[in-house]
Amino acid sequence: MNYRLIPMNIHGDARGKLVSLESMKNIPFEFKRMYYMFDTLPNEARGFHAQKELEQLIIAMDGACKFILDDGKNREEILLNRPDVALYIGKNMWREMHDFSYGCKLVVLASEYYNENEYIRNYDDFLRSLK
Repeated sequence: MNYRLIPMNIHGDARGKLVSLESMKNIPFEFKRMYYMFDTLPNEARGFHAQKELEQLIIAMDGACKFILDDGKNREEILLNRPDVALYIGKNMWREMHDFSYGCKLVVLASEYYNENEYIRNYDDFLRSLK
Protein backbone atom coordinates (compact mmCIF):
# COMPACT_ATOMS: atom_id res chain seq x y z
CA MET A 1 0.00 0.00 0.00
CA ASN A 2 1.43 3.30 -1.09
CA TYR A 3 0.50 5.42 1.92
CA ARG A 4 1.79 6.19 5.39
CA LEU A 5 1.03 8.35 8.39
CA ILE A 6 3.71 10.96 9.03
CA PRO A 7 4.03 12.51 12.50
CA MET A 8 4.72 16.24 12.28
CA ASN A 9 7.16 17.99 14.61
CA ILE A 10 5.32 20.40 16.87
CA HIS A 11 7.00 23.58 18.06
CA GLY A 12 5.22 25.38 20.83
CA ASP A 13 5.11 27.05 24.16
CA ALA A 14 2.51 28.81 26.30
CA ARG A 15 1.53 31.01 23.32
CA GLY A 16 0.46 28.05 21.16
CA LYS A 17 1.74 25.47 18.71
CA LEU A 18 3.21 25.57 15.23
CA VAL A 19 3.94 22.91 12.61
CA SER A 20 6.00 23.81 9.54
CA LEU A 21 5.65 21.98 6.23
CA GLU A 22 8.71 21.81 3.99
CA SER A 23 9.03 20.14 0.59
CA MET A 24 11.43 17.21 0.54
CA LYS A 25 11.84 17.39 4.32
CA ASN A 26 8.68 16.42 6.20
CA ILE A 27 6.71 16.41 2.93
CA PRO A 28 8.16 13.62 0.75
CA PHE A 29 7.69 15.55 -2.52
CA GLU A 30 7.83 19.06 -3.99
CA PHE A 31 4.32 20.45 -3.73
CA LYS A 32 2.76 22.63 -6.40
CA ARG A 33 -0.78 23.01 -5.14
CA MET A 34 -2.54 23.40 -1.83
CA TYR A 35 -6.27 23.25 -1.26
CA TYR A 36 -8.60 22.74 1.66
CA MET A 37 -11.97 21.14 2.24
CA PHE A 38 -14.55 22.21 4.80
CA ASP A 39 -18.28 22.09 5.53
CA THR A 40 -18.63 18.47 4.39
CA LEU A 41 -21.61 17.03 6.23
CA PRO A 42 -21.19 13.75 8.16
CA ASN A 43 -23.53 11.82 5.86
CA GLU A 44 -21.61 12.87 2.72
CA ALA A 45 -18.73 10.94 1.17
CA ARG A 46 -15.99 12.32 -1.06
CA GLY A 47 -13.12 11.08 -3.15
CA PHE A 48 -13.98 7.92 -5.06
CA HIS A 49 -11.02 8.30 -7.39
CA ALA A 50 -7.38 7.45 -7.91
CA GLN A 51 -4.64 9.54 -9.43
CA LYS A 52 -1.99 8.15 -11.73
CA GLU A 53 1.08 10.19 -10.75
CA LEU A 54 -0.10 12.63 -8.09
CA GLU A 55 1.16 12.42 -4.51
CA GLN A 56 -0.73 14.08 -1.67
CA LEU A 57 -0.23 14.97 1.96
CA ILE A 58 -3.47 15.45 3.90
CA ILE A 59 -3.87 17.00 7.34
CA ALA A 60 -7.05 17.17 9.41
CA MET A 61 -6.69 20.69 10.79
CA ASP A 62 -9.91 20.33 12.76
CA GLY A 63 -12.26 17.41 13.28
CA ALA A 64 -11.91 13.98 11.73
CA CYS A 65 -12.76 11.81 8.78
CA LYS A 66 -12.18 8.23 7.72
CA PHE A 67 -10.16 7.42 4.60
CA ILE A 68 -10.53 4.15 2.74
CA LEU A 69 -7.38 3.47 0.72
CA ASP A 70 -7.13 0.73 -1.88
CA ASP A 71 -4.20 -0.38 -4.04
CA GLY A 72 -6.24 -2.85 -6.10
CA LYS A 73 -5.37 -5.76 -3.81
CA ASN A 74 -5.83 -4.44 -0.27
CA ARG A 75 -8.25 -1.99 1.35
CA GLU A 76 -7.45 -0.21 4.60
CA GLU A 77 -9.29 2.33 6.73
CA ILE A 78 -7.42 5.22 8.30
CA LEU A 79 -8.92 7.69 10.76
CA LEU A 80 -7.38 11.12 10.27
CA ASN A 81 -8.13 13.20 13.35
CA ARG A 82 -5.04 15.11 14.50
CA PRO A 83 -3.35 18.22 13.07
CA ASP A 84 0.07 16.84 14.00
CA VAL A 85 -0.22 13.64 11.92
CA ALA A 86 -0.36 13.82 8.12
CA LEU A 87 -1.55 11.17 5.71
CA TYR A 88 0.70 10.65 2.71
CA ILE A 89 -1.06 9.05 -0.29
CA GLY A 90 1.19 8.00 -3.13
CA LYS A 91 0.57 7.24 -6.78
CA ASN A 92 -2.10 4.82 -7.98
CA MET A 93 -4.13 4.65 -4.78
CA TRP A 94 -7.94 4.61 -4.79
CA ARG A 95 -9.26 6.86 -2.05
CA GLU A 96 -12.62 7.48 -0.43
CA MET A 97 -13.48 9.78 2.47
CA HIS A 98 -16.34 9.01 4.85
CA ASP A 99 -17.69 9.84 8.30
CA PHE A 100 -16.71 13.50 8.41
CA SER A 101 -17.18 15.08 11.82
CA TYR A 102 -19.05 18.37 11.97
CA GLY A 103 -16.55 21.15 11.32
CA CYS A 104 -13.92 18.88 9.76
CA LYS A 105 -11.30 20.86 7.87
CA LEU A 106 -8.75 19.10 5.66
CA VAL A 107 -5.68 20.71 4.11
CA VAL A 108 -4.20 18.93 1.10
CA LEU A 109 -0.77 19.47 -0.46
CA ALA A 110 -0.39 18.03 -3.96
CA SER A 111 2.71 17.25 -5.99
CA GLU A 112 1.18 18.55 -9.23
CA TYR A 113 -1.13 21.26 -10.51
CA TYR A 114 -4.73 20.25 -11.10
CA ASN A 115 -5.12 18.07 -14.21
CA GLU A 116 -8.43 16.31 -14.83
CA ASN A 117 -6.66 13.75 -17.06
CA GLU A 118 -4.74 12.58 -13.99
CA TYR A 119 -7.92 11.26 -12.32
CA ILE A 120 -9.39 7.78 -12.57
CA ARG A 121 -12.97 8.16 -11.39
CA ASN A 122 -14.29 4.64 -11.96
CA TYR A 123 -13.12 1.79 -9.72
CA ASP A 124 -13.17 -0.81 -12.50
CA ASP A 125 -11.08 1.49 -14.69
CA PHE A 126 -8.67 1.87 -11.76
CA LEU A 127 -8.29 -1.91 -11.47
CA ARG A 128 -7.71 -2.19 -15.24
CA SER A 129 -5.06 0.56 -15.10
CA LEU A 130 -3.02 -1.49 -12.63
CA LYS A 131 -2.60 -4.40 -15.05
